[in-house]
Amino acid sequence: MAVELSQSETKGRTTGRAFKSPKQLKLGKAKYDWFWFLFPAFLLVFVFYFLPVIITFFISATNMSSSTGFKNWDWVGLGNYQKITQLPETLGHLWLTVRFVVITLVFFNVGMALVVALLTTHIPRQVGFLFRALWLLPRITPVVVYVMMWQFLAADVPYGVLNQIFFQPLGLKTQYWLPAAPFLFIVLVNGFIGASFGMILFSSAIEAIPKDIMTASLVDGSTKWQRVKYIILPSLRWPLLFVTTYQTLSLMTSFKEILVLTDGEFNTEVWSLWAYHRALNNYWGNFQWGFGMALSAILVVIGIILGFVYMRYFKFGELVQEPKIETL
Repeated sequence: MAVELSQSETKGRTTGRAFKSPKQLKLGKAKYDWFWFLFPAFLLVFVFYFLPVIITFFISATNMSSSTGFKNWDWVGLGNYQKITQLPETLGHLWLTVRFVVITLVFFNVGMALVVALLTTHIPRQVGFLFRALWLLPRITPVVVYVMMWQFLAADVPYGVLNQIFFQPLGLKTQYWLPAAPFLFIVLVNGFIGASFGMILFSSAIEAIPKDIMTASLVDGSTKWQRVKYIILPSLRWPLLFVTTYQTLSLMTSFKEILVLTDGEFNTEVWSLWAYHRALNNYWGNFQWGFGMALSAILVVIGIILGFVYMRYFKFGELVQEPKIETL
């Protein structure tokens, strides 16, 4: 073996190439194994996330529409964005979207989700599991069926559930409640769907807290509110960051429930629905793809900015840093 090795070394010197043992060759090949493992994920992210964003910004700089087709369009640069700033309805759509996202996020997608998770993890396990399963019904129900249920709730007599059960027996005025309180209904319709998402994540995170910590707090005489404030909430920073970021972006860009419920009538056309109407569905039949993409590109920029703000607020750097030895 020693003779063969020396001959190989001698051959390597004579050919001018450094000799590498089989172990070194194996390590050299394994050096790039991480790339091939991650390549399918990189490809999916690029094709379905980065490439659509590039296409969005590209089309937003053109006057592409159904009248120009895909061949006769021209570059307009920032013309679509200037048009957005000059339209009188822009501030109305923006303010409606801000109110819709903030109220739905605070009171339902994060607030109600956290409350339901806390309640269902402090009752018998089987009862809590059943209650959480019921809260998933709005999410797993088809959008059209789910929205139709809300329309029947708000409908006038003799079909409206609210009017028949509450208002008519009390002798109060009955009416079609959707036009009377449209903003409330779009918040409720989206809120009950969004609350189920955060509820599942928060419940899993709460149940993952070591039982020893909770038991020690009980021995120390802590109240339920103290356990929530000093043990549970600090342990939910990761889920809170993810749910808040994801649900903010989801509320900013989703419009299908509002589309089925009101189609933007009664002053319920949020920014994403406005972009959809301009680009793909409007009364005049001229689909303004470039203008619609400009509206969508603004949402992309706002979403990226909010993502960095959330990571800063929740101290993302501390969440991903390696644990110190004294905390282990």
